[in-house]
Amino acid sequence: MKNHQTELTENEELCDLYRKKAEELVSQMTIEELADQTLNSAPPIERLNIKGYDWWNEGLHGVARAGTATVFPQAIGLAAAFDEDLMEQVADAVSTEGRAKFNMQQKYGDVGRYKGLTFWAPNINIFRDPRCGRGHETYGEDPYLTARLGIRYIKGLQGHDAHYLKSAACVKHFAVHSGPEGLRHSFNAEVTKKDLYETYLSAFHACIKEAKPEAVMGAYNRVNGEPCCGSKTLLTDILRNEWHFKGHVVSDCFALRDFYQHHMVTKDAVESAALAMNNGCDLNCGHMYLHLSEAVSRGMVSESRLRAAVTNLYTTRMKLGIEQDKERPDNPYDKIPYSVVDSMKMREFNESVSEKTFVLLKNNGILPLNREKLRTIAVIGPNADSRRALVGNYEGTASRYITISEGIQDYVGDSVRVLVSEGCDLYKDNWKKNRIAEVREMAEMSDVVILCLGLDAGIEGEQGDAGNDFASGDKPDLNLPGEQNQILEAALDSGKPVVVLLLSGSALAVNTAQERAAAVMQCWYPGAQGGRAAARILFGEVSPQGHLPVTFYKSTEE
Repeated sequence: MKNHQTELTENEELCDLYRKKAEELVSQMTIEELADQTLNSAPPIERLNIKGYDWWNEGLHGVARAGTATVFPQAIGLAAAFDEDLMEQVADAVSTEGRAKFNMQQKYGDVGRYKGLTFWAPNINIFRDPRCGRGHETYGEDPYLTARLGIRYIKGLQGHDAHYLKSAACVKHFAVHSGPEGLRHSFNAEVTKKDLYETYLSAFHACIKEAKPEAVMGAYNRVNGEPCCGSKTLLTDILRNEWHFKGHVVSDCFALRDFYQHHMVTKDAVESAALAMNNGCDLNCGHMYLHLSEAVSRGMVSESRLRAAVTNLYTTRMKLGIEQDKERPDNPYDKIPYSVVDSMKMREFNESVSEKTFVLLKNNGILPLNREKLRTIAVIGPNADSRRALVGNYEGTASRYITISEGIQDYVGDSVRVLVSEGCDLYKDNWKKNRIAEVREMAEMSDVVILCLGLDAGIEGEQGDAGNDFASGDKPDLNLPGEQNQILEAALDSGKPVVVLLLSGSALAVNTAQERAAAVMQCWYPGAQGGRAAARILFGEVSPQGHLPVTFYKSTEE
């Protein structure tokens, strides 16, 4: 492995070389062509032999939204492993599958959203409020841990080749973006300079300085009155001038229209496009930069600034090898075959990763379970057989999902009877399918109860993605939702030992479980192999190794 300084020097030389090539290409583009290239769905320029390219792709914990891929534990679970080397290994696996899928798609001329090499990950926002719906996309509440894990994830995504990037990483959302989700398009985060630098910018600075990510994504909100995707303070003064960031800046998706529709800092689309471009936003995820040609013609944006933005973008494309440079050596990443995707090696690695994320919160000696001494196990709860509770959000599609109940059944085989019940709905009260009686009977019949409670990305998540009765993806409080406490009480009242498994991406107040259950384990969203990993931990094949990257409070009031 190269030392840090050598790697940075090579990175800078690579950037300078490709920037010159990008400048030559961009100098041949018309104003209209330049404007089109600042959209995430950049069209082809046939006269220059430039292919169309969509910059929008996701790789938070696996290649997302692009067909079959390995679904690793959600980011907050990866953070719980407190393992920098593991983080880079996961990102390397993600970029390997990303390149393999890209190579396959290019072979058949298949382009479009989620089919590029520019991954908008990692999310290094600070999980400041435990109710924030997008907190499970982050590495927790500590700026130092977030920085160290973010650095290694970026390195894993971008690779260590001397001439080409494996994929391009993007740190997001810059900055002070920690909810509430329901107000994110209009919210003004008022923050002191000390808190800004020590809490919210610390991880961004470390990642940019040490890992050199290709991109930074702005946030939806304002910071001290400036919309983040058009903030002179954030994008020009700090990012470019103070930190000397050399990559490109992308807006969050459709964030620029918030400038005049919600933040009320501009009067129309043209002004919004001009504000973002002039203050350093190179790429628009959305359509607002369709107005850049008019902004240039009206003197609101200079041609030189527009060419600089597109040069930033084409420098990234050159580094990735999307725009081939015949003077450079062959790109080794072009040779990664599709057969690596969802391979047995990837599945085994995924299981080993999952095993490192579980956090044991309480154990009165019940764990590990002894299979030889058990005749009947009850696996109960809305997350007992839930695939959705395995994956979190920004997820890919696994070829097989192993839920908690499936993992336990596979592990014990025919030697132990496993009873399974949903028990109650994940969050609905007075649910018609309430099975409290079934919970009581199964608990009475069993030697031990494995109670699978918590949340999923349908409850906590991004605004518009979490379709539930809660608040735009944010949690209203830290309590177990719906009737989960009722089935918890029913299981505990049976007198049988109860092991509570919490599947969630955030802290929950589980005081009853902490006081009365035999054991409590935080499983996060443990990935497609999560059920197998859970079983191996429950039965002592593997010891739980994780640590909490967030504080667990006793109540919302705290």
